Amino acid sequence: MAGKRRSFGAWLKDVAEIEGDTKDFLRPAIGYTSGNIMLGGAGYPISMYHQQYLTYVEGLNTEQAGRISLISGLWDAITDPIMGLITDHTRAKSGRHRRYLLIAIIPFMIAYIMRWSSFGISDSGNINKIMLWYTAASLLYSTAFTIASVPHTSMLPMVAPKYFQRTQFLFVEYMMNSVGQVTSFILAALVLSEFNVAVALGDLPNPSHADTGKYMAIGIILAFFFAWPLVYCYFHTSEPSSKDMPKKPINIRYMLHQYKLVFSNRAFRQYFLIGLCFMICRGFYSITDQYFMVSVADKYSLFISMTIVSGISEFMGTPVNYMFIKKFGKQACGKILGPLMVIGLFITSFITPETPSAVSTIIIVISSICYNFGFSGPDFFIVNIQPDVTDVDEMITGERREGVIATFYTMFRKTINSFMSYVVGAALSMFGYNPQIKHPSLQAAKTIWGLRLNFSILPTIFAIITLVTIWRYRMTKKDHEMIKELIRRKREEGEIEVSDDDKCRLENISGKKWSDMWIGRPDASKVLENANV
Repeated sequence: MAGKRRSFGAWLKDVAEIEGDTKDFLRPAIGYTSGNIMLGGAGYPISMYHQQYLTYVEGLNTEQAGRISLISGLWDAITDPIMGLITDHTRAKSGRHRRYLLIAIIPFMIAYIMRWSSFGISDSGNINKIMLWYTAASLLYSTAFTIASVPHTSMLPMVAPKYFQRTQFLFVEYMMNSVGQVTSFILAALVLSEFNVAVALGDLPNPSHADTGKYMAIGIILAFFFAWPLVYCYFHTSEPSSKDMPKKPINIRYMLHQYKLVFSNRAFRQYFLIGLCFMICRGFYSITDQYFMVSVADKYSLFISMTIVSGISEFMGTPVNYMFIKKFGKQACGKILGPLMVIGLFITSFITPETPSAVSTIIIVISSICYNFGFSGPDFFIVNIQPDVTDVDEMITGERREGVIATFYTMFRKTINSFMSYVVGAALSMFGYNPQIKHPSLQAAKTIWGLRLNFSILPTIFAIITLVTIWRYRMTKKDHEMIKELIRRKREEGEIEVSDDDKCRLENISGKKWSDMWIGRPDASKVLENANV
């Protein structure tokens, strides 16, 4: 007699090792992570095309285009921390974070369209006017993105409080990121190729000023595409009311004190350093990518095809990373896949304008697969430990400060990228790179060296540093469960007893003495009671 047929939910629960009921997990996970279609996808076309759009299409040089990103990065450094404090202090029946998703939609759509068209200003050839327009567009986009991204990231520790539950949410989040990235890239590629798939995949011409109408269409289409996920996320995510939360002061002195406390947390400092090195590596590679393909490898016709290969490779790494985390812990995905990223970066250093076309094509394909499959490991590790760092912060301070911690995650991905755009742009200008001279044979030897340095050599160095810092990160699932349990007991009992070994472990994770942390300080009411006795 045939056995009873298993449901899809039961099969998925066993394969993915889902903690809790599958339906109860998937419904809130999809609701929350739907916002990542915009948050993970909107910046993808910008990182792939926008710097080059400003140079090849709008007529700026690489240093001028980078300066716009630098100004945006400086603005992010101001607005992201402020937004983190605002969310942490928001008192509302709907919770501290959700309302900001709706507030961000209209300014985001306006800014996204502005970033892809100057509406004729560039036709005048007035560089100052072009710079002013795109600087304003960049600042508005940055502000709107901050209003949505900081609250959304801050919600994760609340909607997924358990150690591996967060990994499950982040697994779905990565799939939503991929939906946003792949869909936006396909739409952009189709528009640039005038909806000719053959041209998009293998014969796309170098970009020029004649393509301004195409890029405007990209901005309009993607602005509407990315708006709806925020609406869906708002109506399909729930969080506790913060209406009765005690009111706290918000001023510059208070803000600086809050962020000083954050950096006193060793777990956060490790998280900060890993993210910083990783984003510098990624910035060098992604910003120089098109320039390298056009002016060194002479392979821009294959740019879209290679980007599709890259996207698939990164997406394929997601289930592998999930499996590694479930079996070996959160560090495993970075430790195991990270070396592939280094290999992918290193082998591109062998490409020069004299490299035979077939050889350079093979190297580019292998490099794209290795780099992006390997890249997914450290990236997945970084986003997985961010909410855990929040719990260490609570152990130290006794406060839930998701907004303050999440600020650094969002600021990494925006501010560091913006600073890198300027650094790379200024470096390429220093090496004599002229975006209007596209063929490799017309480039000076110094320029070719500068492109190779920024695309391969420097990213390889920072990828290696990233791997070293990942190996130094120590917090495990057992440590996290102990921290969560001690926080619970501290809030219920006021004063707790912990073994010397556990104290030593927690001090090593936090970088603070047990007696200096909230978790180890005696309860004030108990001290007063004992004094009266």
